[in-house]
Amino acid sequence: MNNSLTTQIARFATKSLYYEVAISPKPGLVDRFDNGAHNDMDFFTFINSIESLAPHFQEYFQLGLQHNADLTALFHNLRKAGIQAEKDMLLATNGVNTHKGANFSLAVLLGATGFYMKTHSLPFSPENTQAVLNLVAQMTQDLAQQDFYQVTQKKQLTHGEKLYIETGTLGIRGEAMQGYPALTNVLLPFLRQHNASEDTETFLLRSLILVMSQIEDSNLLHRGGIVGWQQVKQDSLNIHQAELDNITFKKALEKFNKQLIEIHLSPGGAADLLSLGIYFSFLEKII
Repeated sequence: MNNSLTTQIARFATKSLYYEVAISPKPGLVDRFDNGAHNDMDFFTFINSIESLAPHFQEYFQLGLQHNADLTALFHNLRKAGIQAEKDMLLATNGVNTHKGANFSLAVLLGATGFYMKTHSLPFSPENTQAVLNLVAQMTQDLAQQDFYQVTQKKQLTHGEKLYIETGTLGIRGEAMQGYPALTNVLLPFLRQHNASEDTETFLLRSLILVMSQIEDSNLLHRGGIVGWQQVKQDSLNIHQAELDNITFKKALEKFNKQLIEIHLSPGGAADLLSLGIYFSFLEKII
């Protein structure tokens, strides 16, 4: 039973990344139509990246399923596995960072899902999803303290470390430590309204715009500073609140995409969060 369950859950994670890159048009992001605000990656880079990460998703889930010690020890194991997965990803993409944030998040989420599913089964209810997110918060509670402990004395800084020093933002670490509040408060309630007769692509694009209008996106902060990030948030909110029909909505996204390409802004944090929401949508049988 464990093998088929592991395969099924890992496939949900893989499929969530395929869904995210496939929906088009996405403002500033790589999709089927163009490379967004990126000149170092395209749709096929993402396919190569997803294929390289897919085998690791089984390992993350298994680590959780087989774990019997405390949750911080589980996080340590997942992180070690995640570092190897990241190396495989960079090998597959010629050194381009396509899914670093998504890989980190899926490692902790799949590990927590495995740990939780020792005593629970599919499909998930919203309460099951929340329980998994709570496990992630417990698992990563000391993460910022560990990672940023002596960050000001380091000579070479990651984007996340630079942002922490400049703005105090914790990025993806902060999301994990709080159990992904943007999923609980913003994205999942919206995804749960999905109507089976509704066009999945447009619905997921609407979900993306909603997330872009709400979250602190470290990708945007890194590229455009606070001003750039807040502008994207406001523009996304305007599109979300306009309640446009499907054709007009997609035209608005095409226009927004051109704007973001011109100013080299890419809401990668929102894209990652959308793929996590899609993962839980599969677990809950929403889409």
